[in-house]
Amino acid sequence: MAMTSPVWRPFTQHALQREAILVTRGEGAWLECADGRRILDAISSWWVITHGHRHPKIVQAIKTQADRLDQVIFAGFTHEPAEALARRLVALTAPGLDHVFYSDSGSTSVEVAIKMALGFFRNRDAARARVIALEHGYHGDTIGAMSTGARSVFNAAYEPLLFDVTRIPFPYAGRERQTLDALEAACRGADAAAFVVEPLVLGAGGMLVYGADTLREMRRICAAHGVLFVADEVMTGFGRAGTLFACEQAGIVPDIACYAKGLTGGSVPLAVTMCSAEIFQAHYSTDRSRTFFHSSSFTANPIACAAALANLDIWESEDVRGRIARLAAMQEERLRRFANDARFSDARRIGTIAALDLRVADSGYLATIGPTLYEFFVSRGLLLRPLGNTIYILPPYCIEPSELDSLYSAIDEAADRFR
Repeated sequence: MAMTSPVWRPFTQHALQREAILVTRGEGAWLECADGRRILDAISSWWVITHGHRHPKIVQAIKTQADRLDQVIFAGFTHEPAEALARRLVALTAPGLDHVFYSDSGSTSVEVAIKMALGFFRNRDAARARVIALEHGYHGDTIGAMSTGARSVFNAAYEPLLFDVTRIPFPYAGRERQTLDALEAACRGADAAAFVVEPLVLGAGGMLVYGADTLREMRRICAAHGVLFVADEVMTGFGRAGTLFACEQAGIVPDIACYAKGLTGGSVPLAVTMCSAEIFQAHYSTDRSRTFFHSSSFTANPIACAAALANLDIWESEDVRGRIARLAAMQEERLRRFANDARFSDARRIGTIAALDLRVADSGYLATIGPTLYEFFVSRGLLLRPLGNTIYILPPYCIEPSELDSLYSAIDEAADRFR
């Protein structure tokens, strides 16, 4: 069947999904559509919107910067928004993350992290190039990020391009020791370079949650064996897991950290990879062959940096942490109704993220119930995009209690209708 639009949309099977919904405006937690509908953005438009759509301070910062400087090459040139943002990020994060490398998405921030790790050991003449990753992880869709992510339908077609990694089992409750022992064994290898992990919660892998004690022990093991610890906080950063950064809950500082989605409050694309001074110094040399060879045309775009600065201003001037705490409590209260519900399993929450699995015959990302649930929720004016049979709620921090009530009522109704 011929498409009326030439657009090829992400993660979309066009042979099955109807035409995309035309959105004309965003306001707070809501999307306004060309056909007059209002849809509650319960997944923060793929986990990026933090304070709500079109926060006035961020919008104004974008307008002001666009009137001054739109773009400039970032090799040999710089600009104040990038310099100011880097200084503030170094001050905001835990001591030990001393340098900021800009990119433009979560995938590229992880790609940068992997290249930093491998360059670090190469420039120190150490034969370490093996990457370790956690089972069910997802780190993006560029080649390095896909390689560290779980092998699945997401990347099966590209298998010839992917490099091998050592994968350790996910630390399910009661099986944490198995995970830690596997990590210890992997780190003992003389060629082990880096461990890449999503701290506390795996996003696209099914909103799988594990404890801060386990994360802390993972960090200790890596440090004991000289393996670089890479924290992929693309999703968990900027409050999603309940604290500004998820690693705070374990009291750890990674060697390399990746931040993206919430960095600009979700307004425009920007990512950073932050690293220790030691990693930077391994690339610092009069020998040009030791240069860190990575860039994109829009590295440290001034408009995006201005948006990120406005986002940090909001964190300082508004009660964002209070909103996060209230949202976490509201999620916990509403999720409790499903804790012992036979229609669901593993009702769970971390910070502002809530998730539960609908008990159906087939499970996983390609579970047939997924598209059915999505269409049902949209028909109710709700943007919920289940990961197969896993329903998750990850809203902007400005969502109101009555709006959350409508989400949980719809989940209740869906379970009765489709299970």
